Amino acid sequence: MTSGAVAVHVKNVSHEFGEPGDAFHVQALQKTSLDIRRGELLCLIGPSGCGKSTLLNMVGGLLLPTTGTVAVGQQAVRGPLPRDIAFVFQENALFPWCTVLENVKLGMVFQGVPKSEHEGRARKSLEAVGLKDFMGHYPAQLSGGMRQRAALARALSLETGILLMDEPFGALDEQTRMILGEDLSVLLSRTDKTIVFVTHSLGEAVFLADRVAVFSARPGYIKQIVEIDEPHPRRPDFVTTEKFASLRNTLYGLLHEEIRKAVAQTAMTGPLT
Repeated sequence: MTSGAVAVHVKNVSHEFGEPGDAFHVQALQKTSLDIRRGELLCLIGPSGCGKSTLLNMVGGLLLPTTGTVAVGQQAVRGPLPRDIAFVFQENALFPWCTVLENVKLGMVFQGVPKSEHEGRARKSLEAVGLKDFMGHYPAQLSGGMRQRAALARALSLETGILLMDEPFGALDEQTRMILGEDLSVLLSRTDKTIVFVTHSLGEAVFLADRVAVFSARPGYIKQIVEIDEPHPRRPDFVTTEKFASLRNTLYGLLHEEIRKAVAQTAMTGPLT
């Protein structure tokens, strides 16, 4: 349930890689504006190279916009904001020599959380993602889905209001992605976290999002925002409904032409990561 208040304000943001005139100069994102509501899950979808991850990284302070501004609340984003924003990436980035519990605690060390809080917060976040019985295991002893749960627990332990997720389930099999998606929907129903989620999966976007921002081909801009009027937590049988199919078809219709443009761009210039 969203509160209606704005958590992140993106205004006329553009981003270029390289300098104009250089052989490798690319404009990834152009004049994009977006208000992200507090407590919502916003999905970003679009063709490869359209600027989804670029926008996510600018919100998180990992990239600065070439033009335009990004603000979290009333604070302009000019670098990482570890007390306000946590990341979950496609690669879980767990340290193999640390147990699951130790990996979660490390996130709080980097954030500067008092040591006295580490144990309690780590255990609470691991219980929230269903890893209560695996705290003493090492990453190599876990499945891919469990490692992503551990990465999510590490982000949750930081207790930030905003969570940025860049294709966190992209490397997992479809069944595991569905289960983790259900768990994320439950998490959203229990907290007031603001989640921005990049995905290439139309079904995943419909199942998870309160709103979906559909991007054009490069240079990317937000072509349309689609509302998903379905309460959290989402039931597994939502994916079998006509409403789900209709929303997925709407997204595909908006993306079809953009994907063809992106394929043509790649054929001419090569891929942009």
